[in-house]
Amino acid sequence: MTFSYGELRAELATLTTEAFRPELAEIDQLPTLEIARIMNGEDESVPAAVAAQLPRIAAAIDDTAERMSRGGRLVYAGAGTAGRLGVLDASECPPTFNTDPTEVVGLIAGGPSAMVKAVEGAEDSKELAAADLDALKLTADDTVVGISASGRTPYAIGAVEHARSIGALTIGLSCNATSALGAAADHGIEIVVGPELLTGSTRLKAGTAQKLVLNMISTITMIRLGKTYGNLMVDVRASNEKLRARSRRIVALATGASDEEIEAALAATDGEVKNAILTILGSVDGPTAARLLTESKGHLRAALQSARR
Repeated sequence: MTFSYGELRAELATLTTEAFRPELAEIDQLPTLEIARIMNGEDESVPAAVAAQLPRIAAAIDDTAERMSRGGRLVYAGAGTAGRLGVLDASECPPTFNTDPTEVVGLIAGGPSAMVKAVEGAEDSKELAAADLDALKLTADDTVVGISASGRTPYAIGAVEHARSIGALTIGLSCNATSALGAAADHGIEIVVGPELLTGSTRLKAGTAQKLVLNMISTITMIRLGKTYGNLMVDVRASNEKLRARSRRIVALATGASDEEIEAALAATDGEVKNAILTILGSVDGPTAARLLTESKGHLRAALQSARR
């Protein structure tokens, strides 16, 4: 996708996310508290914009969970702020849901160094996106989420187009209506938050909207995959003291067991929270709990039903 600067300026002028707000032209002259109030008021509009797209978001999540249930991966692809948000969401899945780092992956145009420093021209290349996906050996069971506030970023569009050509599920997350990214994807999710406080600074409302949707995609997908029990994170990975304490609290909340019972259950299951809960509620030993969870594909409620038969 090649544009002259004149063409690019004309295109940007049509985007809601790039619109200029004359009523804020002298915001720099206001007291700090007033600027903060204005900014806070702007942010209040974001959840409503997300709410307007909930049916589309839910449909995308159901399709994503179906793919992941048969071994597919969730891959985020974006440039700049959008790419960073995808990397952030992906990086939080292993400690929260005990996923393998290869199951939820964040790609940012320009590679890992672009997390902290812009890589010149990376976002303008569809070919770079295709190469990054090829390096992952993308398959038809995978899901690729292209993320772009403008909905026109070549890297995000290229990722979705290449993924779709392979047969992977595609989601286009943007903040402009009738975006090229939305049109390219199986599921177009367009969170129209309106012009930014600072003209074109899409790390603000647009970034907040994207973070909210990515939270939904990963969290609800993991709920559908059995990574939770009710609203408890039963697949949490206890990699530090805080998480070890949280693991014991989760077992307590799920079972009502005594501290002694909880310690015994965790010892019998190598510290696996879900397995420990099953040994207590299902009255089974550690190896049986592991077998039942394997047979239920990790769904604790289903494993409990089997244990109680």
